Amino acid sequence: MTKQLLDHFRTKQKNAASDMVYETQCPFCSMQCKMKLIEQKVISRNSYKAVGQENPTSRGRLCIKGMNAHQHVFHNERITEPLLNVDGEFIPIGWEEALEVISRNFATIQREDGPHALSVYGSASLTNEEAYLLGKFARVALKTKHIDYNGRYCMSSAASAANQSFGIDRGLTNPLQDISHTRCIILAGTNIAECQPTIMPYFEQAKENGAFIIAVDPRETATTRLADLHLQNKPGTDVAVGNALLKVILGEGLADEQFLKERVDGYEKVVKELKSLDQNKCAEQAGIPIEYIYQAARIFASESSGMIFTARGIEQQIDGTEAVCTYINILLATGKIGKPYSGFGAVTGQGNGQGAREHGQKADQLPGYRSIEDKKDRQYIAKVWGVDEKELPGKGVSAYELFERASDGAVTGMLIMGSNPVISSPHAHFVTKSLKKLKFLVTADLFLSETSQLADLVLPAASYIEDEGTMTNIEGRVTLREASRPLPGEVRRDWQIICDIAKEMGTKNKFSFKSAEEVFEELRIASKGGRADYSGITYERIRKESGILWPCYDLEHKGTERLFEQRFAHENGKARMIFTGKHQVTKGEQSEEFPLLLTNGRVMAHYLTGEQTRRSSSLEARNFEADMQIHPETARRYNIPDETLVKVESQHGKIIARSKWSTDTRKDTIFVPFHWGKRQTVNRMVRDDFDPTSLMPGFKRTPVRINRLE
Repeated sequence: MTKQLLDHFRTKQKNAASDMVYETQCPFCSMQCKMKLIEQKVISRNSYKAVGQENPTSRGRLCIKGMNAHQHVFHNERITEPLLNVDGEFIPIGWEEALEVISRNFATIQREDGPHALSVYGSASLTNEEAYLLGKFARVALKTKHIDYNGRYCMSSAASAANQSFGIDRGLTNPLQDISHTRCIILAGTNIAECQPTIMPYFEQAKENGAFIIAVDPRETATTRLADLHLQNKPGTDVAVGNALLKVILGEGLADEQFLKERVDGYEKVVKELKSLDQNKCAEQAGIPIEYIYQAARIFASESSGMIFTARGIEQQIDGTEAVCTYINILLATGKIGKPYSGFGAVTGQGNGQGAREHGQKADQLPGYRSIEDKKDRQYIAKVWGVDEKELPGKGVSAYELFERASDGAVTGMLIMGSNPVISSPHAHFVTKSLKKLKFLVTADLFLSETSQLADLVLPAASYIEDEGTMTNIEGRVTLREASRPLPGEVRRDWQIICDIAKEMGTKNKFSFKSAEEVFEELRIASKGGRADYSGITYERIRKESGILWPCYDLEHKGTERLFEQRFAHENGKARMIFTGKHQVTKGEQSEEFPLLLTNGRVMAHYLTGEQTRRSSSLEARNFEADMQIHPETARRYNIPDETLVKVESQHGKIIARSKWSTDTRKDTIFVPFHWGKRQTVNRMVRDDFDPTSLMPGFKRTPVRINRLE
């Protein structure tokens, strides 16, 4: 062997020996794909490669976001030490000083303005442990009722509808494997091909097996192209579409009368109310040919099995709860629930969108999906936390209402953890102004996001490779993300940050956790007997069994793959049909001044406000700015050439976007993704009207006008 060849093999062996492998899972969507990140040290530089790992949910698949997620972790703008805002300039300080600054300011605010002047704003990207601790922190350490989280803008309508109809909210009532074998699927307002790409093979397999797929969406997308029938409705008309489908099913005798009699309440009222509903007018309102309504209704009702999936398209409306209830009514009417290959799926958006809403971040909830207004629930959690039930504050307000409280001076201090509400909130200009009015704002983040730039103090948070804890994915499967990479600089994990602040404020005995697993052990106890019961789940079991589907009642229980096989979660064991036929589109109508409808959403390369994905060079290269998708005929009518800058304006705000001609959208509708800030902050234009039940803003239907930017 020549010396040159020998040196080559020695170098290769040396490099291989220096490789580091980090076990983790993707930080983005609710699939929570398992993966390994391989770090290769070659001379003076490191290279990284993400490899999917076999797991029950995504089967080892990764999408482009997961493959490139690590790029934001190593970005040079990453915050690695606490930053204090001094006259507009962020100055590095130590943790001891940072915690003292927080404690002093929080104490001053509570002394001057009362305990409820402090507020906490959480995130559905936090682990279950961190979401649990944040709720406990607000109510025990701060003694404030003011806590909510960004999931209010994501899953709240689906959660409200499921709780009303089924008595419990778990995103999917069935395991994902059921999808491949079902006979008919309705996808209502969901673009899974771009938002949850690794779930698509289940639907592709279903189609190969002969399933008929129906899509309901104002746009043609990579998802609707999989469908056999596309109901391309006008934004905001989903209740009308759902009720028209239900009216046909009932009118043609296609309902499962035995199932309705034995397992459903409220059927007679819905039938009575629907008598006055005209499905032809519903179809006309939605802009869908009536024959499509009949075809979809007949096929779904007639097949032996069927599943319905909803997502933000129908949920992020001011009648989002009604819209989801309407589609659940279709499932109940046809008896396609609680059986193999038949069920409901609310396609969770954020990484821990399911778990984060189960354990106490929401204004009205306590851990285990307990109610903060229920005396027994309060007594149970108070006992777990070692406090008097009377000391627990009551129900607070929703996410957007927190900023209204800040604007009117009722809230003067806020902790924001893992969220960027300046971009994600409706009426975003107002949110920015409200945060500026606070006496003290502290954020925990990876970067100086648009929100953190307004903070008085920014704390360095751990990334997905460095953070530890459980996440609950799209199926309701509790998974474990290990903290496999050491923390850089002065970075701390979110659960540690919460405990450190609590200790500084004098509640050390209630927050003396040494690991995420210790937090989870308390969460198990707190959730026991609640609707989201995790008491039978342990870290050891998750590692051994690759995740467990809740509810899981004890250590011998295998978890619950399919809900409602025997009974629903209401006290009498029956589901409830919720009448939604009184729907009228009374807000968000087009006018001569604002003749078009704006709907927003995601693109495959980016996630939420883009704070992480815009710092990935590979992802940013795919989509580096917001574009405005517009039908060519509409563009010509308004003299908008392709690939030109356009001013889009509503009653509340305006943005600049680049036009993109496409026949994929309706002629009365434009689409703009929401992943960008500054002059492309789409939610500046969204009005502050809300679903009365879930308090979800109406993101998907905003009247706008457009003008070419000269």
